[in-house]
Amino acid sequence: MSASKEKTVKTLPMIVMRGQVAFPGQVFHFEASRKISVNAVNLALESDQILFLVTQKDLRIEDPKEEDMYDIGCTARVQQVLKVSPQNIKVVVEVLDRAKRGTSRRNPKLWLCNAEISQTVNVRQSRNYQEALTRKIRNEFERYVSMLPNPLSPEIVLNAACCDDPGKLSDLVAANIPAPVDDKQYVLEQVNPVSRAKTLLRLLQKECDLLLLDNKISDTVKQQIDENQREYYLREQIKAINSELYGSELDEDEEYFDKIASMNAPDGIKEKLTTELSKLLKMPLGSQEATVVRSYLDTCLELPWNKETRTTVSLKKATAILDRDFFGMQKVKERILETLSVYTLAPDIRGQVLCLVGPPGVGKTSIGKTIAECMGRRYARVSLGGISDEAEIRGHRRTYIGSMPGKILSAVKQAGSSDALILLDEIDKLGHDYKGDPASALLEVLDGEQNNAFTDHYLDLPYDLSKTVFIATANTLDTIPAPLLDRLEIIELSSYTREEKFHIAKKHLVSRQFTKNGISAKVCHIADSALYEMIDYYTREAGVRQLERTIGKVCRKVAKRIVEDNPGRITVKDKDIVSMLGHRKVHPEAVLKENEVGIINGLAWTSVGGEMMQIEASAVPGTGKVELTGSLGDVMKESAMAAVTYVRSRCETLGIEKNFYKHSDMHIHATEAAIPKDGPSAGITMTTALISALTNRPVRRDVAMTGEITIRGRVLPIGGLKEKTMAAYRNGIKTVIIPYENLPDLEDVDEAVRKELEFVPVHYEDEVIDRALL
Repeated sequence: MSASKEKTVKTLPMIVMRGQVAFPGQVFHFEASRKISVNAVNLALESDQILFLVTQKDLRIEDPKEEDMYDIGCTARVQQVLKVSPQNIKVVVEVLDRAKRGTSRRNPKLWLCNAEISQTVNVRQSRNYQEALTRKIRNEFERYVSMLPNPLSPEIVLNAACCDDPGKLSDLVAANIPAPVDDKQYVLEQVNPVSRAKTLLRLLQKECDLLLLDNKISDTVKQQIDENQREYYLREQIKAINSELYGSELDEDEEYFDKIASMNAPDGIKEKLTTELSKLLKMPLGSQEATVVRSYLDTCLELPWNKETRTTVSLKKATAILDRDFFGMQKVKERILETLSVYTLAPDIRGQVLCLVGPPGVGKTSIGKTIAECMGRRYARVSLGGISDEAEIRGHRRTYIGSMPGKILSAVKQAGSSDALILLDEIDKLGHDYKGDPASALLEVLDGEQNNAFTDHYLDLPYDLSKTVFIATANTLDTIPAPLLDRLEIIELSSYTREEKFHIAKKHLVSRQFTKNGISAKVCHIADSALYEMIDYYTREAGVRQLERTIGKVCRKVAKRIVEDNPGRITVKDKDIVSMLGHRKVHPEAVLKENEVGIINGLAWTSVGGEMMQIEASAVPGTGKVELTGSLGDVMKESAMAAVTYVRSRCETLGIEKNFYKHSDMHIHATEAAIPKDGPSAGITMTTALISALTNRPVRRDVAMTGEITIRGRVLPIGGLKEKTMAAYRNGIKTVIIPYENLPDLEDVDEAVRKELEFVPVHYEDEVIDRALL
């Protein structure tokens, strides 16, 4: 081929096309909907009918700039214009030559550009090489056409078969295959006919490979559809036969298929359930096995697979809910709010299992339910008290008659959400016997690294418990196995103080019992003095259950009086309680009326709160024996012996005869002898009582004390200061002697108690003697 060296540049109206590429020698049609494109067509019709067609790079751009257009396009002559709508026209053009887009400019109405007509180039390859290239293109094009799902026009195929020029054949084929725009544009940009033919050949080979893969995928899908249709047809036949035999009971089988298909569960679980359903369809309806499989499918389908009810945790709202439901317990509330904050920042956190530990009746179970409300999660409770069978946790295998899933998955099913809050109540009362150890089964449930694939024996399928929040409750940690305890984060709930019980009763218990007994606050009022009377003399507990029952008894008495006499508004005062409930049931220690020798007020912690415990000491003629009475434990007996040793070491300073221990018997007694007592905190109390008895110095009756004693007279810290100081306040004590190292614990003491009591921190027993003895 030869080529002309002259350059031809024309200024033409330009149309920017979306998703279309024009090739020389072809009749090309397109729709013009942009206003500037319509104006360009009108200008061409007014002059020589020649346009410049160029393709934009990104068809999503509505108003393309120069950088959004390709550089190579084609000139074309307008042959026909059809008005499709008021805004759109359809244009038929004859594409003339390749051209390079030169300087482009846009006026308010249209694009104009200097189009440089591309020159044909000399082809260096031989005629035989060009003919071989042409044949290769024809063969690939025929293979491509044969693989198309919708065949091309026979006229296009015939024109391709008759064309001997590789350049023109490339333009013809490229213009009529549905290839990507950028690939077709790359073919257009090849000015050299041989390069263009090679580029088209690579494009055809790629498109053939894609069509081959597409046809393979289509055949596979069609085969699967045919199999599904075959299965559906057979199922319908079985359904029709069984309907004749058993009536319409088999309609539920179709429901099972629909439910399994709509499950939000992993594909492996759906396949397992589909297999079980296929077995069910082959079983007689009334058979035992069919009932077992049907129960299994119902259980699996009722579980909330990946169903979540996540909501945003509001600390302000959570604080309001905690203050609404519970009085006091500031440390516990603060710890709960910290946990909620962590879940807010990291919703997918795993492994945090809180364990609420405290005496009965302090509201552990209620706190668990309130935490669920604060987190916006559904709630379920699992009672673990008395469970000794591992199958209660992991479920029973389906080989057993009456088998069922374990309590964990049953609670998840009850909650209806995979991210629910589940309360494991009374985890410290798990038992174990020959049937297994349920505490060991709980290890997997509560381990955040393992419970994402918890397998219940009944389901025999992995279930994800990692998004479930577990909270446990216990009365003591002593009976919880160490591996299980290691997975728990302990929050201790102490017993309620007298003031806390009063506020809980006033805010919650009274109104609740009024509602239960049909009493309105308008017709009955329980005075504060009456509540204190019931707390001090009719209940002795750590929580408020007995107090609520006592209030309930008073409400029933009031209800009877209302029904019998209708006396109007009734006010229950402290003096009315004895007539309603009988004589006082609890008699706490009372402060002595006078200062006496050898009797001192000690403070003790119990599971039901703090108590004042009087210690008595007496020295009588004898042989030096030491008697300890009052159901004292080993630690308390050792404290008494330490007290004796300290007194012997300080007898000269204290004014005690040097050999008193040889001819005097010492007797130390703790009141309420039927109640077992133990612990080191009565050390300074027994020491001071013994010194008072040996020196005949009276003890101040309004002083109480607590602290551990050493044989050198040092006073060591103790626990339960909050409850002990409440007992001192309740019994009218004015001064409380405490170890110096317990000063930081005064922050936990009730504010009313801190205002009324004088706290004396001491380092040594000598300081105790100076403040307690007259």
